[in-house]
Amino acid sequence: MKTVLASRSVEIPAGVTVEIASRVIKVTGPRGSLTRDFKHMAMDLRQVDNSIRVDVWFANRKQLATVRTVVSHIDNMMVGVTRGFLYKMRFVYSHFPINVTLNGENVEIRNFLGEKRVRKIKLLDGVKYVRSADVKDQIELSGNDIAMVSLTAAQIQGQTNVRKKDLRKFLDGIYVSEKGPMPEE
Repeated sequence: MKTVLASRSVEIPAGVTVEIASRVIKVTGPRGSLTRDFKHMAMDLRQVDNSIRVDVWFANRKQLATVRTVVSHIDNMMVGVTRGFLYKMRFVYSHFPINVTLNGENVEIRNFLGEKRVRKIKLLDGVKYVRSADVKDQIELSGNDIAMVSLTAAQIQGQTNVRKKDLRKFLDGIYVSEKGPMPEE
């Protein structure tokens, strides 16, 4: 069965400007600007007063789900340009201490499970790496684009997957301990 009209809207916060041109959205705020392309989804995007309205006409069940998805993406873009996103990752090891350093644009992981191999992960565009000074064995990834920050965190965690060993015993790795928008000053 098709729904005649599915509609959702997102409020635009103060200090944020939004430009919409043929399903390409550009959100600009105090921390910078983010652009996202939604041309692969058949829907209407328009700015109404101080909000963005997403409409889907004569949609089936799968097309209805895209409305909420697009609204969430736009909301994350607005949070990104106003506050930014922060992912905290902790090192977990039982015997061999994991050594993580930043070398240019690459995060290098050494001594994982005592292996000699150096694992290298490239920081994606707009992601900043900070080694926590107050907490031992913690790194912080921050940036405006939630997709880039979370993908970098996932790549770091994926490089420390334990293979060919009992995962109940070998819990070593680098895991996301905290994530979300940056705390407001």
